[in-house]
Amino acid sequence: MAQNDRGGRDGFDPGLGMAGNMPVTILAQYIKDLSFENPNAPETLRTGSDRPVMDANFSMDARKVEWEGRDHIYESVLGLQTAARKGDKTAFMCEIQYGVLVDLSQVPEDQHHPMLLIEMPRFAFPFVRQIVANLTQQAGYMPLLLAPADFRAFYLQRFGEDIRRAQGKG
Repeated sequence: MAQNDRGGRDGFDPGLGMAGNMPVTILAQYIKDLSFENPNAPETLRTGSDRPVMDANFSMDARKVEWEGRDHIYESVLGLQTAARKGDKTAFMCEIQYGVLVDLSQVPEDQHHPMLLIEMPRFAFPFVRQIVANLTQQAGYMPLLLAPADFRAFYLQRFGEDIRRAQGKG
């Protein structure tokens, strides 16, 4: 397999989180779980009150899915938990688990893990962002427009030591 200009093989370089021209088939995408709480409405909806303080946390997970006649079907799930506080009151809390069912049969097996935990969350993020923006707006707030997330950095933070060890650098 040829090397790319970043030192990895053509297609996907797990250290960089770049899908290149890998043949990935998205079979489905869906909301697995969704929760929205607006516990102190209408008090927290008053105009002129404190601007909410936001907290947002992402999670990524993946698992192999049994599928008759197919060996490389996976579910990648992007999770997001957000909470907003106005003063000492919770304005809202939102949790979403968004799944992507993907066929990686044309992707080299050693690249499945980073593909599922970097590229698939990157793919799912705009959909999650839109859902959360719509929910917060329907709940009476300004739409919450999440800033782009660096899933490659999350991946390296979580698995960087394992990657360095596997490459003989740790």
